[in-house]
Amino acid sequence: MRKFVVAALLPFLSGGCLSTVGSVVTAPVKVASKAVDWTTTSQSEADRNYGKKMRKQEERAGRERRAWERACKKDPANCGPYDGYRAGGGQPDR
Repeated sequence: MRKFVVAALLPFLSGGCLSTVGSVVTAPVKVASKAVDWTTTSQSEADRNYGKKMRKQEERAGRERRAWERACKKDPANCGPYDGYRAGGGQPDR
């Protein structure tokens, strides 16, 4: 009778232990997947970053264009054609 009571109570007594064992077993997999997630860039993140970069370039181009227009209003004689904003800072395309 004693064995029957112990056998009947065993699932209830070991429930927490099995849960803990399951957490310990899956922990390395979760850590590895989180590390991969941190080190890689998803397509949506790449799109968001590219959009942010393009908006900043457009803002800078607008500021430079307005500054050029102000300079031309002050001194039209020294005002040449607007070359535009060059993101790379290199030579203009001709």
